[in-house]
Amino acid sequence: MPFIADLHIHSYLSRATSPQMNLENLYKWAQLKGIAVIGTGDFTHPKWFAELKEKLEPAEPGLFQLKKKYAAPMEKEIPESCRAPVRFLLSVEISTIYKKGERTRKIHNLFLSPDFLSAGRLNAALQERGNIKSDGRPILGMDSKLLLQIVLDASADNTCIPAHIWTPHFSVLGAASGFDSVEECFEELTPHIFALETGLSSDPPMNWRVSALDRFALVSNSDAHSPEKLGREANIFACDRSYFSMMKALREKRHGEFLGTFEFFPEEGKYHYDGHRSCNQRMTPEETLANKAICPACGKKVTIGVMHRVVNLADRTEGYKPRQSVHFHSLIPLSEVLAEMNGVGVKSIKVSRQYFRLLEKFGNEFYILQDCPLAELKQAGFGLLAEALKRIRAGNVHINPGYDGAYGIIKVFEPWEKQEQQLSLL
Repeated sequence: MPFIADLHIHSYLSRATSPQMNLENLYKWAQLKGIAVIGTGDFTHPKWFAELKEKLEPAEPGLFQLKKKYAAPMEKEIPESCRAPVRFLLSVEISTIYKKGERTRKIHNLFLSPDFLSAGRLNAALQERGNIKSDGRPILGMDSKLLLQIVLDASADNTCIPAHIWTPHFSVLGAASGFDSVEECFEELTPHIFALETGLSSDPPMNWRVSALDRFALVSNSDAHSPEKLGREANIFACDRSYFSMMKALREKRHGEFLGTFEFFPEEGKYHYDGHRSCNQRMTPEETLANKAICPACGKKVTIGVMHRVVNLADRTEGYKPRQSVHFHSLIPLSEVLAEMNGVGVKSIKVSRQYFRLLEKFGNEFYILQDCPLAELKQAGFGLLAEALKRIRAGNVHINPGYDGAYGIIKVFEPWEKQEQQLSLL
């Protein structure tokens, strides 16, 4: 039976993260979203690591569950239609800043571990080399290759997945501080890397243009800093629910076991196009080249976005699809759809009420977005939502791409289209 996994998140101990990012809320929101396996995030932080050891207990091999005394108080906040087992997988994102090849490199990597012993050994080794107490996502002044070796020395079962690989400032292939290949970063240790996280600003078709990435499984995760953001990107597995089966499915790119990903429309990512946000200048790669990467408004250098970087490294034409590729589904979070339908903010009371009403009636968010029959929505009085989901599932949306740290805007309806239909939700 397929299940959904979101392996890259952060706890309340990471910078700029909601205080609601604790295990109890992760347990609750994983069920609301339809996520079966969720990363813990931040296991190198001593306080969070202690909390994980206190509140979690072993479940399937390499996975953990929230102890009943912590889970029980949350049950009343979870609709019956959404209740399902939730498993936790030990994870942490680590930032490395260092000099290599006469350039400063800033690389983020996601690390996964199957047990507290392996994770604890890694924490002890890192504690000797840097400050892992100041932030849930620690910043270490060491080469990413050296970090990977330390991770593997802690346990051969530990996993490294380079995070959001195209982000300009903090990734292995980023335009500002990355490399031109994964091999340049990890050198002889590259064979230990078997999956790459594509990030919010790119999707599989963009990555398929770079043949050097063919051997890696392309995964997607939310990188959530608040519970509501869980699952904005996620992975679909059909293997046994265990750490080892999931990693094997990725390592061997096992068709029928790693089924693909749920994706943002990549244009919604905040580094999709080039540009200069302070001057409201959004630029395509072609426009950037014509302007020699200079902002036409102020004359300063623009931030090179993900699409431009992909074009630079691509050796295939747009639209190429490798034979071994897996499926992906581009979605818009349900709260964003409801906000557009109502002409209000995502965090409004009206959106919250409608969101939970839908979950109570139909099931978790992923089911509603991807699988719920549109006829059932119409019969229940949710005609406009049914039309919105029909368009999203077909990729028929209106897009203003993100750039230089500003999220893109994805709309389902033009203003005049929405006025033609009666809003069905109360």
